[in-house]
Amino acid sequence: MTVSDHTDRRLLVRLAHAQSTGRLPSVVAGLLRDGAPAWFGSYGSPAVPDHDPLDVQYRIGSITKTMTAVLVLQLVRDGRLALYDPAATVVGDVGYADRSVRDLLAHSSGMQSEPVGSWWERSAGLSFDELTAANDGSGGVFAAGDRFHYSNLGYALLGELVARLHGSTWWEAVQQRILAPLGMTRTSYLPEGAAAQGQSVHPYDGTLVAEPATDTGAMAPAGQVWATIQDLATYAVFLGRGHPDVLSVEELDRAYTPLSSTPEDGTRSLHGLGFQIFAGGSGTLAGHTGSMPGFLATVLVDRKRRTGGVVLANATAGYSPAAVVMELLDELERCEPTIAEPWLPSAGVPDELSGVPGVWHWGNTPFVLAMEGTDLVARRNGAEAYRFGVADDGRVVGRTGYHAGEEMHVVRRPGGSVRYLDVATFIYTRTPYDPDAPIPGGLPGA
Repeated sequence: MTVSDHTDRRLLVRLAHAQSTGRLPSVVAGLLRDGAPAWFGSYGSPAVPDHDPLDVQYRIGSITKTMTAVLVLQLVRDGRLALYDPAATVVGDVGYADRSVRDLLAHSSGMQSEPVGSWWERSAGLSFDELTAANDGSGGVFAAGDRFHYSNLGYALLGELVARLHGSTWWEAVQQRILAPLGMTRTSYLPEGAAAQGQSVHPYDGTLVAEPATDTGAMAPAGQVWATIQDLATYAVFLGRGHPDVLSVEELDRAYTPLSSTPEDGTRSLHGLGFQIFAGGSGTLAGHTGSMPGFLATVLVDRKRRTGGVVLANATAGYSPAAVVMELLDELERCEPTIAEPWLPSAGVPDELSGVPGVWHWGNTPFVLAMEGTDLVARRNGAEAYRFGVADDGRVVGRTGYHAGEEMHVVRRPGGSVRYLDVATFIYTRTPYDPDAPIPGGLPGA
């Protein structure tokens, strides 16, 4: 499904504003809706004359980190690695390998942001042994787990960890376990076919300086990859909906859980397991920004609205690519609001929840518990508060809200009727302060 001509015009206006005010030689963007492309646009001088701008490669920078994170999370899912394992269990006794996989993914390892030596993004890459010989672990800036501190170097460790557990190179693992299942045929390690020239824009002269297309070696897992806007849109579909051969929606939910931030950014920008989370859209946007000399990029998805946006530009500095995506997504929602998913009848009440749907009280606060699909949803004053589901082992477990992860015990009378619900000492009763229930049964002071 594509957007209307009116929406197309308004989106192009937004993109043109970004190109002109950001002095971007060329910029391409795309929007996704309900798992499919809804709009693509380009503006500025063609990056490759007489070639389809949607099939031109740009460098995606740190979006590469999300691919490294996906590979790590696959290993966790498959039981070959644990998030709290130190990297040393795989890569050996090298600098910073005492940091946990979780801290490396979330940039809370406390390690320095950049490897020592010449600027890695613009220099010929080193081997992993050369990189670790030059970075012995003495350059840490915080204690592990203390706070967020973005570290490109940390992703070199994660990339090597992936390579050793797969018995291949990091890039071969990306190709086999992400690109092939998703059908991303125009994503590569170095530019292949039609590719944009990375450019720096002189701040005063307005002239362009060509940037090198480096092979960053052991630092590649932090920012090496090249992709077209169409391939990046395909990747955004995966980030929004999951893929059975890569990661499921539930596994992506875990990756998008905010884990670290800075006092300066607060809730405006957080970090999960390899992914950035921004305030925006329906509440939060998940994905990552990217930059390498001569290039800017961003991919973000809005899970609740079932939309996503991608942008690529061949400029070192200028308009924020994340801001471009957010503005385009806001414009799409303004012009063509998200349509709610249709209500479908539930298959019935599971035996474990028999007799539970209805009105319950926590103290004197009423909640309406009703089946929505396979979930039991608790609403207070019409707003969703908690969501429960029946696990494979028959336990009723909280899925969202304050009770997430907690078990609901459905306490029944000898005849089978439900006496009360107990969720981690929260007692829910049919009438306020039911004297037949445990504390806080009965009115206070009675």
